[in-house]
Amino acid sequence: MTAFSTAVEELATDVLLPAGHGPFPTVLVRTPYDRTRHEAEARGWARRGFAAVVQDVRGRFASPGEWHPYAHEAADGTAAVRWIRQQPWSDGRLVPAGASYAAHCALVLALDAPRDARPDAVVAAVPALGLAETAREASGVERLLSRAGWWAAHGDRRDSDENALNKALAEDPGLLARLPLTALPERLGRALPSWAGLWLQRDRGRLVARAAHAGPPLLAVGGHHDHFTEETVALWRAWGGSSARLLLGPWGHPLTAAPGPDAGPAHRLNLGELYVRWARRALAGDLAPGRHGALALGGAGLWLPADAEGEPRAHRMRLLHGSAFTADPARPLRSDDLTVPADGPPDRCLLVTPPSPRPLDLVGPVSVRLRATAHTPSADWAARLVVLPPDGTAERLAVGVVRRAEPAGRETAFTVGLGRLARRLRAGTRLRLEIAGHHFPAHARNPHTGDDPMTAARLLASRREVHPDSVVLNLPVLPSRPAPTDPAEEILR
Repeated sequence: MTAFSTAVEELATDVLLPAGHGPFPTVLVRTPYDRTRHEAEARGWARRGFAAVVQDVRGRFASPGEWHPYAHEAADGTAAVRWIRQQPWSDGRLVPAGASYAAHCALVLALDAPRDARPDAVVAAVPALGLAETAREASGVERLLSRAGWWAAHGDRRDSDENALNKALAEDPGLLARLPLTALPERLGRALPSWAGLWLQRDRGRLVARAAHAGPPLLAVGGHHDHFTEETVALWRAWGGSSARLLLGPWGHPLTAAPGPDAGPAHRLNLGELYVRWARRALAGDLAPGRHGALALGGAGLWLPADAEGEPRAHRMRLLHGSAFTADPARPLRSDDLTVPADGPPDRCLLVTPPSPRPLDLVGPVSVRLRATAHTPSADWAARLVVLPPDGTAERLAVGVVRRAEPAGRETAFTVGLGRLARRLRAGTRLRLEIAGHHFPAHARNPHTGDDPMTAARLLASRREVHPDSVVLNLPVLPSRPAPTDPAEEILR
């Protein structure tokens, strides 16, 4: 292998070439997280016959310029592709690959770059598609904790401090509860001029909308416990290229480095090897057309075809307490705590299912339908589903938050989507449903004043009433035991 550094449009770039005379196909990784951290990945591609090009994006680490997230990646990526294709070691075929922000860099080449810079295939893992998608849920509710952590670590700076928010919270545990949230940089003690502007972004869905016009094959990889599961699936479903593959495992944002509690030995995949095999087939034109893939069935140690989906079944629930409760943003339901207060006035509506008489395989979207009243003109409704297995433990299964604006005191019917599940529940398992007004600090608190949660300077408590008989939990239940599939076969066919 041959390694050297260069400047592509003055951006710091490492190139690692395979042994031999070439020319070679190229894998391009453009990252804001320090190109030197990808050395092992680059060596893996080079050992398997790919030229590996890794680049710091503009304004990050060794690359000059100003760092503006999501602002320059199509233009800078286009320049990198054109440079690569002019090199004697390049055979012209190119696969941009990356995870999180780097997945965005890869995708904009397929969707926004001029025709001469379009790639031949794309690998996009846990894709952070844009400012609006990362800042908010599809319902518009702000993803506070994850964005505060990312901006504290990477925003408006050349390098990174991965533990910046954790260190600040250790010194001031109430940091994220202080108002207004747009003043967070002052409390962190550093300039973050882009923080306030993040929350003005509303152009959610642009890349997914453009995906219908995509040309090259796509490999989309995600995790059931990732922030961006819905975006990963939406991208795969919308992709209009010759073929699209989805791999969805019981993982968090770091993928196999962060297996969920429902992961089993069968879910431990060598993703690097799978990426190489897929890229070879994609470049050779050996992938079957259409959308295929595999998703892990958590708690069962097997994989299903990516298009597997259960039949929606309505489950009525028994009220435990809290049909009337107070959603107080000064004492919100916490996203990091599954305990339920044993005394005091209720802060949530609590319902439970009877124990399941048999194992249940839940595959597909989950939702809760209800009728309820809020005595403030703006109200968030957070629905959290918790697994209660027979051994007495508790585990968060799914969460959804919606924002409603109705005249205070008006009863209304609505649905809260809780995302997608792929999970086997043991016989005897119960499900606890919590309906509350907040899910903090994962999500910003609705102040109930009608003000923007990011700029609000005061908070009001909100009286709530839920009609227990109206609450219906819709679960996607597979009608029979599924036949397992091989994830590699599904990805590579």
